[in-house]
Amino acid sequence: MNTALAPAALRFDDLPGPRGVPLFGNLLQIDSTRMHLQLEAWRARYGPVYRLKLAHRRLVVVSDHGLIAAALRDRPDGFRRTSRLEEIWTEMGMLGGVFGANGDTWRRQRRMVMASFDPAHVKHYYPAMQLVAGRLAGRWQAAAEAARPVDLLPDLMRYTVDTIAGLAFGAEVNTLESDEDVIQQHLNRLFPTLFKRMFSPLPTWRWWPSAEDRAVQQSVAAVNAAVDGFVAQARARLAADPALRAAPRNLLEAMLVAADEPGSGIDDAQVAGNVLTMLLAGEDTTANTLGWLLHLLWQHPAALAQAAAEVRSQCSWPPTLEALAQLDFVEACIHETMRLKPVAPQNGLEALRETTVAGVRIEPGMVVMALMRWDAVSDAVLPEAAAFQPQRWLADGGPAQQGHSAKRVSMPFGAGPRICPGRYLAMLEMKLAVATLLLHFDIAGVDTPDGQPPRERLQLAMAPVGLAMRLKRRPA
Repeated sequence: MNTALAPAALRFDDLPGPRGVPLFGNLLQIDSTRMHLQLEAWRARYGPVYRLKLAHRRLVVVSDHGLIAAALRDRPDGFRRTSRLEEIWTEMGMLGGVFGANGDTWRRQRRMVMASFDPAHVKHYYPAMQLVAGRLAGRWQAAAEAARPVDLLPDLMRYTVDTIAGLAFGAEVNTLESDEDVIQQHLNRLFPTLFKRMFSPLPTWRWWPSAEDRAVQQSVAAVNAAVDGFVAQARARLAADPALRAAPRNLLEAMLVAADEPGSGIDDAQVAGNVLTMLLAGEDTTANTLGWLLHLLWQHPAALAQAAAEVRSQCSWPPTLEALAQLDFVEACIHETMRLKPVAPQNGLEALRETTVAGVRIEPGMVVMALMRWDAVSDAVLPEAAAFQPQRWLADGGPAQQGHSAKRVSMPFGAGPRICPGRYLAMLEMKLAVATLLLHFDIAGVDTPDGQPPRERLQLAMAPVGLAMRLKRRPA
């Protein structure tokens, strides 16, 4: 990518792309729940760089991992998250956080969030994670004893919500042991609604709000109230025990301490926005990746057997941080899952200045839509790219460059200055869930009712649809 315009740069209208209609362009062709698959199909037809027009918005779609990495590194000065996302997020009444922030606001919030996600801090919170993992084991034990299939994704969502609420905010949210806690139900409405509205041809929710639209507004109000409560409780704890400022017990306390530093420019409303961001992003992304991981392990018995052997040789219950750090093969399986089934298979980057991408003139306000998976599953880039081969992430897993290539091509946490600040926590949470499962159970099946591969459903994050897991309790 060049920051200076090339003399012979192509214009938007010079690019190939699917035919649209007046006023709406290609917008009426978009199915938001499978948009990533549509974009990949058009990539196969129109080539590595093509155009889309969504009403007045102009998108240049690219799939080359080198170009994508360069654009991601050119944030926040050259590119930002799309103004459409910010518009809908704000209109829904959701508090702003680092995920949607831009410019100086992003820089201030980023420092605070990075400080709270420091691995040294996360280690202090690990006992809370062990507690939630024990509840997950108890829930699945009840299912195994009753020979009842586990509705996989909802249970994983409960695990991630409880972990984030306890670990990040010091709040007792226990959806694993009580289905009456409704915060998860409220959260589950927000990302799907946000993504659907971003690509809706007409904003009907503004003119004729449906019963679902009204339910969404009630969910936003309920979640915002819960977040405000988390912040108030943390403030009270810090006031009652000043020693917590030196050793905060959760991410929220750490954020408030960082926000209180002179010159931080952060107020409690911005802290609250980042609490909401953690709840939303921490629930969907981690749970969906775990769902895809367990499905892929079941489809590859040798990998499942190796993962189980590693967990059972390295860990006892409850697993320690040091034991989880030894799960190299499990970690490789997670990375391989994120390569094949990234929860963010596309990423929209809005240009802040004139530049060129792939020889195309990009004007301010245009969107570069990055296809994050295309190169990662291309045989032209990686050997046997469609295969689930965790060994490619290990030092002794094959050709010396293979692991290096996979790391360069697969970018599940993004890249550059805006790389996901919670990636260490996410990896720890996933390894703990896998260890919990394989220490307590043998897997008897992870599949869909019709035996077909799970459908990929995109609702900002990409989820597997319809997975059920059958378990057998291991002898104590």
